[in-house]
Amino acid sequence: MRRQQLTSLLALTWLILFGISAVAWADADKPEPEMDHSKMQMEAESSDMQEMDHSQMQMDDESQDMATMDHSQMQMGDENPEMQEMSQGSMQGGPAPDNARDPHAYSGGYTIGTKEQRLVLADEYNFNLFLVDRLEVANGSGNNSINYGLQAWFGRDYNRLVLKAEGSVASGSLEEASTELLWGRALSTFWDTQLGIRYDNGEGPNRSWLAFGVQGLAPYWFELNITGYVGQQGRIALGMEAEYEIIITQKLILQPRIETTFYGKDDPSLGIGSGLAEASAGIRLRYEIRREFAPYIGLEWAGKFGKTADLARAAGQDTKDTRVVAGLRFWF
Repeated sequence: MRRQQLTSLLALTWLILFGISAVAWADADKPEPEMDHSKMQMEAESSDMQEMDHSQMQMDDESQDMATMDHSQMQMGDENPEMQEMSQGSMQGGPAPDNARDPHAYSGGYTIGTKEQRLVLADEYNFNLFLVDRLEVANGSGNNSINYGLQAWFGRDYNRLVLKAEGSVASGSLEEASTELLWGRALSTFWDTQLGIRYDNGEGPNRSWLAFGVQGLAPYWFELNITGYVGQQGRIALGMEAEYEIIITQKLILQPRIETTFYGKDDPSLGIGSGLAEASAGIRLRYEIRREFAPYIGLEWAGKFGKTADLARAAGQDTKDTRVVAGLRFWF
């Protein structure tokens, strides 16, 4: 009897354990429920919109404050005429000041036209130059002489007073001299026109001339001086000079020079015939101790031609001469 009761109890216990195991096994095989992502995304968007609404509300509050401030400023501008004028003056197209066309209003305190603060422009300065191009002793086959040639001017860029002089002294007496007083007027960048008078003196009668010509720099830096002359009794003359400077070093300069003279009619009292009367060609080598002071040596050939040569032969003079020269060139 007891054995049957024990067997029944064991059978019941086994059935209970089997049932519990079957239920546990069924729960383990059942799939887990999926997460609802759409719901999570909606919740996140709802959170962002809530935050955005708060920021927008804050911006709206600030905009409302700015609008209130602008209206208050406009109200202040309407109440304050000075601030309103200042605001209008800074706007483009506003009214111009009363002195906008006054040339003295914006000159920094300098009034044009007064003696103390007058503006001095380019052609309102006076300049001057005194140049002795040749002061030399010439030793030739005929005789020895002291020759000079100078030029001076005073004035401005466009208008100036010009003085030219050249001559020769031999045996203590003035053989010949020519002095010109001219008004120079700028014709272009490198050329001046000249108008004035010329006076010749020395051995023989004196002569006066009306002078007109040009002086300047030709292409390739040739210095040219061409002058025509009209004298008494229908006398006319033409003089031409040309110089060029060859720069050997900073201080050593070689200067060729040519000079010719033409006359329109004979002047026997001065030994002058019509046509080409005289010509000279020389070369001088100078050393510039300073730019303003330079000794030089050179060689020059001179001759008389045409009727002038005939008159010289009739007077027992040489028509050709070669001279060795030494002298100074200076300016200030």
